[in-house]
Amino acid sequence: MTAEVLISSDGVTRCSWPGNNSLYIKYHDEEWGFPEGEDVKIFEKISLEGFQSGLSWITILKKRQYFREAFFNFDLEIVSNFGEREIKKLLCNENIVRHEGKIRSVVNNAQRALMLIESEGSLKHYFYSEPEFTPLDETESFISSKTEKSEAISKDLKKRGWTWLGPTTIYSFMQAMGVVNDHHRLCDLRKIVEIQREKFFH
Repeated sequence: MTAEVLISSDGVTRCSWPGNNSLYIKYHDEEWGFPEGEDVKIFEKISLEGFQSGLSWITILKKRQYFREAFFNFDLEIVSNFGEREIKKLLCNENIVRHEGKIRSVVNNAQRALMLIESEGSLKHYFYSEPEFTPLDETESFISSKTEKSEAISKDLKKRGWTWLGPTTIYSFMQAMGVVNDHHRLCDLRKIVEIQREKFFH
């Protein structure tokens, strides 16, 4: 993703990727990069990042409410017990991405997430144990699609039985959940996000 900025009609300087799409702008301003401590929210996000693989995030964002309804708000206990009947029902749901591999992956990963919570205490503890911080005035002309850390997390999750979570998907998740702050240094949200990250991690 190119690290550029755009001055919107409301006078706010933002990362350029939301463009002028109101839904995307709201997501950028209120969610992207802000840490989240609830396991169910973390699981929802990592699941949707898996569905996004090969697609645009705006496609998933437009369908997010339908995903929440279909997966019972990503309740780990409920989703982990989905059987063939529930999976077939999801495959017939025209409001979500009907990719069998991705759907089965969410069910599998819900089971693995419960195991991870049992061993690590919480998804929050696992994913946020080593946050990355960079100076607020530091920027790059190009933001990497994956890092050594995302590769390490992806590899570890694979060992734990998680599926459909390659290093690129994991890095997108890290960006979205504030494990890293990849708002452009000139984006008005960068400092706001960093303040929230400081509070969250300290």
